[in-house]
Amino acid sequence: MATPVGWSQGGSGSVCLAFDQLRDVIESQEDLIHQLRNVMILQDENFVSKEEFQEVEKQLVEEKAAHAKTKVLLAKEEEKLQFALGEVEVLSKQLEKEKLAFEKALSTVKSRALQESSKKDQLITKCNEIESHIIKQEDILNGKENEIKELQQVISQQKQIFRNHMSDFRIQKQQENYMAQVLDQKHKKASGKHQARSHQRTREK
Repeated sequence: MATPVGWSQGGSGSVCLAFDQLRDVIESQEDLIHQLRNVMILQDENFVSKEEFQEVEKQLVEEKAAHAKTKVLLAKEEEKLQFALGEVEVLSKQLEKEKLAFEKALSTVKSRALQESSKKDQLITKCNEIESHIIKQEDILNGKENEIKELQQVISQQKQIFRNHMSDFRIQKQQENYMAQVLDQKHKKASGKHQARSHQRTREK
């Protein structure tokens, strides 16, 4: 099928790329949830306090909820894209048929114009009507392309929001891990001093 006026072959490719980006976002969220579970297990093995464990568990639940909302949003956006692509495909086929009919009609007009000069004006008017209709169809296609671009922009914005959220969460986890290490070191030092004092008292007795 010939490429419709106002429509580029790269349009479908860009939509496929947008779908790939959607899948990347979902895979990133699932990887992060898995990492959070591993962090919770490691913290439990290292005798993390109940408050810290509950905080991490709360963050995991919140992240799961955000992940679920993102998947729902992405599914809706994908549905809109699929619907728009379906409309574009139908309009493209219709436009191709009309172009073929127009070319055939134009050829007939030229042939008859040589034989029937009295019908010239009527046939030219008919051709103008067909051309006007084709232009309208092309405008509709252009509108659909703009709609697809807007949907892709929404997807990109959602992806950036998710990345920012993940970055803030990682920074917070690093700070919590550092504080846990500092507290653990202080606890070990305090325990060492207590044991030394107990040993000294035993000797004095």
